Amino acid sequence: MGGSYSPVVPVSKIVQNWREHPPSSYSLKIHNFSQLENSTAYSDRKYQSRFFSSGGFNWRLVVYPKGNEKDNGNGFISMYVEIDNNSLMVFTPPTEVFAEIRFFVYNKKQNKYFTMQDVEVKRFNALRTVWGLPQVLSSVTNWEILSLNEKLRDPKFTWNVKNFSSLKENFYISNIFWIGGRKWVLKLYPNGESTSYGKWLSFFLHLAPKETLKADEKIYVQGYLRVLNPLGSNHSTHRLTHWQTASNQGWGWPQFVSLAAVRKVN
Repeated sequence: MGGSYSPVVPVSKIVQNWREHPPSSYSLKIHNFSQLENSTAYSDRKYQSRFFSSGGFNWRLVVYPKGNEKDNGNGFISMYVEIDNNSLMVFTPPTEVFAEIRFFVYNKKQNKYFTMQDVEVKRFNALRTVWGLPQVLSSVTNWEILSLNEKLRDPKFTWNVKNFSSLKENFYISNIFWIGGRKWVLKLYPNGESTSYGKWLSFFLHLAPKETLKADEKIYVQGYLRVLNPLGSNHSTHRLTHWQTASNQGWGWPQFVSLAAVRKVN
């Protein structure tokens, strides 16, 4: 999406209040805020929600758990609303949308919502698709929002590849395994993928073929891919940390471990 984030809004233009009723347009629930912070380290320090419909247009919430540094949000939680540019382009010429923006943060102890609203109506168009507040809260400890599960029932999958030196196919796919309520497979290129061919072993994690994601759905994946040395030491390990999306349902390394190192122990 295009558009740049707004400069800091003067305090005099921000109205703060408390209310008992939740927002009617969209709600994002987070169970562990620290996990959300960690997950955004690999997505420009921001979390983008799925698109939701309001007023006949599609929108999404953009949250910077550690603040948007480019918008003077250091030390705060920054929150923005982004309009789907495709919603604007259905009209000829492209339309403009005027909207009032109000953010809600649920306080569990008081069982109320802390609200912040910019009193100025914001104009969304093809050149400016994002508006919001860089300084919503200085700290948050007990948000109940996005679910990131660290306690998986079966967190490990082992794939035994026999007679490695005799493998002739370009790639091999493991059996399907379940982790985190999703089906996954491992994909191995014993002689390397494309530019790594003949020099490296390539290794990837993929969602299983029929495990598709919606256009605005994503899964945060954190773990390790490891090729074990049969001699019991010097295992090849890479840490996997990324967002799995509909456009990128696989992740890994074309140059996972050199074939020279593999051949020494086979």
